[in-house]
Amino acid sequence: MKLFEYEAKSIAQNSALPVPKGYVVSTPDEAKKAFDNLGKRSIVKSQVLVAGRKKAGGIKFASTPQEARDVAKELLGMQIRGEPVKKLLVEEAVVAKRELYVGVTVNRTAGCYTILASTEGGIDIEEVASKSPEKIVRLDANPLRGLRDHEARFVAYKLGFSGKQLVDLATIISKIYRMCVTYDCELLESNPLIETEQGFFIAADFRALIDDNSLFRHAEFQDRVKQGVADLTPLELKAREKGLAYVELDGNIGVIGNGAGLVMATLDMINYYGGKPANFCDAGAGGATTDRIEAALEIVLSNERTKALFINVLAGITRCDDVAKGIVATRDKSGIKIPIVIRMVGTNEEEGRRILEEAGISFLDSMEEGAKETVARAGR
Repeated sequence: MKLFEYEAKSIAQNSALPVPKGYVVSTPDEAKKAFDNLGKRSIVKSQVLVAGRKKAGGIKFASTPQEARDVAKELLGMQIRGEPVKKLLVEEAVVAKRELYVGVTVNRTAGCYTILASTEGGIDIEEVASKSPEKIVRLDANPLRGLRDHEARFVAYKLGFSGKQLVDLATIISKIYRMCVTYDCELLESNPLIETEQGFFIAADFRALIDDNSLFRHAEFQDRVKQGVADLTPLELKAREKGLAYVELDGNIGVIGNGAGLVMATLDMINYYGGKPANFCDAGAGGATTDRIEAALEIVLSNERTKALFINVLAGITRCDDVAKGIVATRDKSGIKIPIVIRMVGTNEEEGRRILEEAGISFLDSMEEGAKETVARAGR
């Protein structure tokens, strides 16, 4: 689960991390009042769960209360990468001498958290890694003993700090690490972490991604879980009720598969051949039964943008004959009015193919052929 910036900063404050003073608002008048309370030049930041706010014009400065109100009126309701702006964070503008990056992320290969730090803050860390990898300091934290104080000081030293600043920055790095562990974060980063003219450090931005499997341990985020359900589209909500993993996308090619990895690979293959997926739909790697296939077809075919459908099944626990029965049953009950391409291999493959053949439904052996054929049919 992604946290809004104001939520991440709230738990940062609970962890005694330095963040700018600010207020969360949802109306222009509240933004004006927030500026009055701060009493200084402020920054008004759209609260959305996608990156690229600044480039999209979702972050603006205000020098007067009226300007804060006008900026809020402009930002509220705008769309940033398809996500509407419903709340703003109005906080004091901090003058930066230098912008740093400090983050902690899960290192699945090493089986631990990895601390990442750089003097190149304020831009995507991926861009720094690509263009100037030597400017990133990396340190793996032992999962049994955690991040030691001398290791945090080593990171600060590698960034070029000494004396009191080294100690202060190391303390912040340690607190970010402990916050990451406490809240079961998959990613926690401050970008930028500002060094002020006076030599202090302030986390001007915070981003947090919490492991969904840990949410039962964090009662403070239960309202956000409910809000996430409220933000689902009607088809996404219907799919959740039926136990399907379904996400609407902006293309015109429907996709059904069994297993998240297979579905993701299918989306990539469709993109490779020039198509645009209309959805992600995982009918379940642990047994995509006839009923689940019928439910998946009902939901995917309900999307009016869908012009062709690719069913890609690699059967293990799932049985090809169950999948075939679901396809035939759907066609017989409600009809399938768009082109459908099927690739189906694995458990009970021969029986599944026999069922499709008797129903006059063709199929392919290759995922590549299936993706290419579906893209072609969607364009007709």
